[in-house]
Amino acid sequence: MTDPEAFLRAHTAIGHAALVPEIALHLATEITPIWQATEDWLEARNIAPPFWAFAWPGSQAIARHVLDHPASVAGRRVLDFAAGGGLAAIACARAGALLVEAAEIDPLALAATRLNAALNGVVVQAIEGDVVGAACRWDLILCGDVCYEAPMTGHILPWLRRMAREAEVWIADPGRAYLPQAGMEAFLRMTVPTTLELEDRPERLVTLYRLLPEP
Repeated sequence: MTDPEAFLRAHTAIGHAALVPEIALHLATEITPIWQATEDWLEARNIAPPFWAFAWPGSQAIARHVLDHPASVAGRRVLDFAAGGGLAAIACARAGALLVEAAEIDPLALAATRLNAALNGVVVQAIEGDVVGAACRWDLILCGDVCYEAPMTGHILPWLRRMAREAEVWIADPGRAYLPQAGMEAFLRMTVPTTLELEDRPERLVTLYRLLPEP
């Protein structure tokens, strides 16, 4: 099978994130089959593991906040950075954002975003490739759970701080080890149900931060 959307339909089921039941998503129902299937399918393609198949705590927290406070995104140009399956992007489109883009380096994640956006009847522009280094064309940049590895954090943070000079940048973090310890302004905390197949506890306390620009 070489069609990403056909692969997604075959290995996921339509479900709902615990904190965001309003939005339907193509999700993995059991972790082992989707990871094994993805490894088999991507063996020669060098594509990342199927993070897009799960509603991670950071994305759930952003989506919940956006749906509860649509004025925070209405009429704005929004980027869902490292979007996974596009949960936060879809929430922004539903809340009245002027433009919603979802950036990912994983073509399967982009396929999931396109399928999920269509499933919810909204328009999200999926951008393939690494947008780090791009000029700012957004009013709001959303980052859900992106500080889980040192190389990832080191790659994205300087760019995000530059973006914060021109746009509002949110980072939703559930306590990952590489979250910056300075230059962050917390504005919301919420408890997000999780699965023990992905996390080491049944729920995570997620903090939403505004990233401050570099000095």
